[in-house]
Formats: sequence, structure tokens, C-alpha cells
Amino acid sequence: MAELAADAELYQIADELRAAALLGLRCDRDPYSLARCRKVLACSARIVAAIEGRDAGPVQAAFEDHLLHVCPLVGAEAMVVRDGRILLIRREDTRLWAIPGGLVEVGETLAEAAERELHEEAGIAGRAAELLGIFDGRRWGSRTKVHLYVAVLRIEAGDQEPVSGPETCGAGFFPFDALPELHPGHDRRVPLLIEQVLGGRPVPFFDGGPEGGNR
Repeated sequence: MAELAADAELYQIADELRAAALLGLRCDRDPYSLARCRKVLACSARIVAAIEGRDAGPVQAAFEDHLLHVCPLVGAEAMVVRDGRILLIRREDTRLWAIPGGLVEVGETLAEAAERELHEEAGIAGRAAELLGIFDGRRWGSRTKVHLYVAVLRIEAGDQEPVSGPETCGAGFFPFDALPELHPGHDRRVPLLIEQVLGGRPVPFFDGGPEGGNR
């Protein structure tokens, strides 16, 4: 049992290294940085090969192919409510408002990702308290080129005042009945989330078949 737990920990370490290396290989242009990313990717493959007792070459080839499994992306968002108001951030790209959130990183739980995004985008620390729903971006008008699932978690936070982060140009609390112009996808989901908090919708929400899940 202890050996299985150790292997699982090593697999996670290897997967986090793989994800970081592949992101660098896709985004970086500096030749020295690219070389370091390739070395990190090779180390990740060596870890997996050592666990499984096989050659690292095929493992690294699979990592470089980056098509281990094609599936939708996963995002996590943080809903913070205070005195009948909801926390929103203003996005740099569209200058529209949204609840804090972003893509989940390898090695994170959904709760950890929502808490991290909240702190990065609004400067507020909090703890995930409740899953409010999992939303299929195709059905909620999300403006993204890829298929995306978004998990929204209610976050309990203190009385910190929100501040803009590196990817935001505004942050603040807004009354439920006086929302600013919302980013695509958020313009439809935020009203439903407010209804959930007020007790008018089931928790958690999920998208179903033609009938629309538990709407």
C-alpha cells in the first residue's frame, strides 16, 4: 500500500513537470529556456520510466506528442458573496466583468484552483465551501475556441477589499440587482448563480441532455 502511494506521488510530480515543460515549449522563444524545458520534459519521462521499469524514450515520445488523450479543458471560478453583493473582476481582454476564474493547473484540485484564481485576480484569500455547479461552455455562450467545462465554487472570504491583479483592470462588489456588463458566458451564468445563493435553484447545477440538466 505504501509503495502504491509513493508511486502515485511520483506520477503526480512527473505530470506536473511534464505540464510545465510543455507549456514552456509552446510559449517560450528563448533558445536557452527551450533547452531547459526539454531537459525538464526528459526528467519527467525518466521518472515515469523508472516507476514502470521501462525505457524512457517511448515515454518522452508520448509526452512530446502531447496527445495522450484529447479532452475538454477544465476551468474553476470563485463566487464570493458579501452583504447581498457579488465579487466581480474586470477582464483586461474585453473590459467586461466576470467572476474570478481560470484554467485548472496540473496537480490542483478544483477548490485549490478557484482559491488561487481568486487571490491572483482580486487579491482576496478564501476557502472553497461549496460546489455551485459544473457548466458546459458550449451551452452557456463562453467565448472560447475550445470545449471548456467550468466548475464554480462558493468561496468563504474575510472582509478584505478586492484589488486588481496582473490580468485584471478592476475588481469590486456589485449588488445582485445592479450588475455591470458581463463577459460572454458570465452574462448567463451569474444570474443563475445568484438565484442559487438566494435559494431559488438546486445546488449543484449540472448540464444534462436535451432537457438541460437540473435547471
